[in-house]
Parts: sequence; C-alpha cells; structure tokens
Amino acid sequence: MEQTDQNEKHHDFITGEKATQSKTTSIRKRAQKTKSNSRFTCHQCGKSFAQQNFKRHMRIHTGEKPYTCQQCGTSFTLKATLQIHMRTHSGEKPFTCQQCGKSFALKASLQNHMRTHSGEKPYTCQQCGKSFAHQVTFKRHMRTHSGEKPFTCQQCGKSFTRKATLQIHMLTHSGEKPYTCCQCGKSATQKSSLQSHMHIHTGEKPYTCKQCGKSFPAKQNLKVHMRVHTGEKPYTCKQCGKSFPAKQNLKVHMRVHTGEKSLDQLQDQNKFHFK
Repeated sequence: MEQTDQNEKHHDFITGEKATQSKTTSIRKRAQKTKSNSRFTCHQCGKSFAQQNFKRHMRIHTGEKPYTCQQCGTSFTLKATLQIHMRTHSGEKPFTCQQCGKSFALKASLQNHMRTHSGEKPYTCQQCGKSFAHQVTFKRHMRTHSGEKPFTCQQCGKSFTRKATLQIHMLTHSGEKPYTCCQCGKSATQKSSLQSHMHIHTGEKPYTCKQCGKSFPAKQNLKVHMRVHTGEKPYTCKQCGKSFPAKQNLKVHMRVHTGEKSLDQLQDQNKFHFK
C-alpha cells in the first residue's frame, strides 16, 4: 500500500502528469529513451534540450540565478552572462570594428555597429515603410503608430515612449540643470538644448527653412517657423477656442482672460504716468 502511494505521488518531469503504478513502467521507459537520446523535454513549455542545457533552461521557469557578481550583487542564470557582465566593471571591449577601430563589450553590439558602415536596415515598418538598422530603434518607432507610452512619471503621471525622455522629464521636478554654458552661465536640462544655446554666442544658424530660406539657431525654432507655411496652430485656448502656432503665443494670449498685463502694457502705463 505504501509502495502504491509512492507511485501515485511520482511526478513525470517530462509531461508534468502524476504517474499511477500502471504508468510508472511506461514513464521509466520514456525517460530511458529520452536519456539515451540525450534529450530532456520541459513539461512547462514543451522545448527539448540536452541534459546540461535542460538544467539551464529550467532556470527560466524557476527564476534561479546562481551566478552573482561580487562587485555589484547582480545575479544571472548563466555563467557566460556573468562573464559578459564583468566587462562593465573591467572596461574590457574585446570586439573591435576593423573599419573605424571602435570597440565593444558584446559581439552583438559590434554586429549592430557594422550596419552604420554597410547602411543595412533590416527592420522595416509595415505601416509607413520606414526602415531601421537596430531592433530597439524599430520597436521605439512602432510606438508612434500604437500610441504606447510605457514609461510613466511617478510624480505627475505623464507618460513617454522612451526611457531617456522620462529621465529628462524628471529634471523638471528636481530642478536639476546639469548642462551649463561656459560663456554666460546659463544652464539647461538637455545637452542638445545647450548645443542649440551655444549658437547664440557663435551666431551660427544651421537650421534653414527650405521654403523661404530663413535660418534659425535651434531645430525647435525651425519647427515653429514651419507652421507659418503649413498654417498649423496646435496650441488652443480652452476658454475662447482661439489657436496659435507657438506655445508662447498662447501664454501671452491667456493674459486677456486673466487680466494680467503684458510687459508692453506696463511700459505704456509707466510712460503715461510720467507725462
């Protein structure tokens, strides 16, 4: 009776079914057959592996991560993954581009980099036909069609399509402006904003309108200017419905409703007062 109970509790690691005494012999035969072919089948997902690979695979389901970095405490399921991770601490970059000399920690990173030389863009959007060299860029692009914004600010609830954009947004809450102009001391939250600001000092206007030839120091200035040609007015007053091509125009307009006087009105008032 005790032997029967043990048989009933026996669990088939191949199929995931509980084995009865009548099934036990069949299970053993299947296990022996599998072992002789050096193949083990995962009962959770149905994939087959050699014995050593099977053990590694099972960690996906169990969540086991037996290999831990002694420097930062991050754990991994595979020893090889830990070895690759260690390069982040050592700075080792064993994979070097033969064309430009740039080095990488991962072979896959080098392969992705090579597309900058070959011009290969294997990831194509089926909705708009635009192609990309890297899968991560392609996935990011697809969010423009789906509207997905997986990165959400925990402070204000605003969501973004990119993690980097969320990180930049967080600076608006912290007030941090890590990029400072060495000429005038003005600070910016983004490196690109500082670069655009520097054009004020150099006089450079690299962004030119193809329709009228007018040039601007910043890309955003050109973007706003293009609305003169397109007639686009994306900023609308919620109180009266009037629309404007630039956010600043809407801010100035709102003074009509709030009663706040503009700088020009204050100057005119002062002139009248001292007459």
